[in-house]
Amino acid sequence: MAATVFALHEDLVPEIGIDALVKPAGAAPVGGFDAAGPAVYPPAAPSVGDAQVAPPAAPVQGPVQGPVQGPTVPPSVSPSSQTTPTPGATATSARASQAPLPARSGKGRRIVFSMSEQRVWLVRKDGRTARTYEVSGSKLDNLGPGRYEVYSRSRHATSYDLGSTMEYFVRFTRGVNAPIGFHTIPVDGDGRPVQTRKQLGTPLSSGCVRQHRPDAIALWEFAPVGTVVVVVA
Repeated sequence: MAATVFALHEDLVPEIGIDALVKPAGAAPVGGFDAAGPAVYPPAAPSVGDAQVAPPAAPVQGPVQGPVQGPTVPPSVSPSSQTTPTPGATATSARASQAPLPARSGKGRRIVFSMSEQRVWLVRKDGRTARTYEVSGSKLDNLGPGRYEVYSRSRHATSYDLGSTMEYFVRFTRGVNAPIGFHTIPVDGDGRPVQTRKQLGTPLSSGCVRQHRPDAIALWEFAPVGTVVVVVA
């Protein structure tokens, strides 16, 4: 009689929560957390606001009259302490802020995930983008374009074999063997991320959408159960 083989993905079975996990005495820090003890492990995340849109710049009223006084420096900051962004960082920020929302990605308040661009947009009710950033989606063909809804969330989750953990898991559909959703870059048993932040923008997961931790927190705050998720090719 032939044996039946079930394929399991490394980060697609996160239903096992680790909220009640107690850190053993003397254990090494996990995921960059300190060894403060079971009472604060895992630590709570800082609160992140729903809307993260920079206020519009004040309109220019015309040429400035009078002598040029030079840049104004707040009293608490000395000129020598101010830093100038590197050209690479400036270019990256400009590209991110100019990433247009994909056409035919729905209307209203929603999350948009583009598989070809490996990018997520958090869209407000009025259609403005609250946040956009690169992610690492699946390297497998297990998610199709369509309209989904968030149906489950876990502050902490772990893989089926307890080999890796992730945070801020927001599930919006189910694959063949396990749920699919958004979460942080998983860390292994030694607290090492399974990929780098620089690798975001490349499909590397076995089904889910991996995010840099601040972006994962922002999506968690943005997406209660019932939030619409639009996946485009």
